[in-house]
Amino acid sequence: MFPLQTRILVVDDMNMIRAVIKGELRKLGFTDIVDVNDGEKACVVLQDEKKKNNPIQLVLSDWNMPKMTGIELLKWVRGHADFKKLPFIFITAEGEADQVKEALALSVSSYLRKPFSPADLTEKLSQVWANQAKIAS
Repeated sequence: MFPLQTRILVVDDMNMIRAVIKGELRKLGFTDIVDVNDGEKACVVLQDEKKKNNPIQLVLSDWNMPKMTGIELLKWVRGHADFKKLPFIFITAEGEADQVKEALALSVSSYLRKPFSPADLTEKLSQVWANQAKIAS
């Protein structure tokens, strides 16, 4: 599992969904959670926090959002040297095979379908953390 001091960015255009995700993260013990309502704002937060030497360490993003979609955000993240290895999990209602393939081709870390249970979220966080440890070694 990710260390509890992990800096997490939650990106979703729906306030209620962001609140649910943040609530579940807090139940797991995470305290450093930033949230925004679209991909453009997520890019700004990622860059600003990196400049402050306090980088975001995990992104949980919806797919369908105004201004910049989750897949556009993932492309942006993977296209920047500072962020290309940043763990990125989609939490979305989207589940069409072509969309999943597109996300996998862009090296998404994992994919969690809405609605999800707390156990589902915990499992995905554990899987992604284990994969990050393998990549680092």
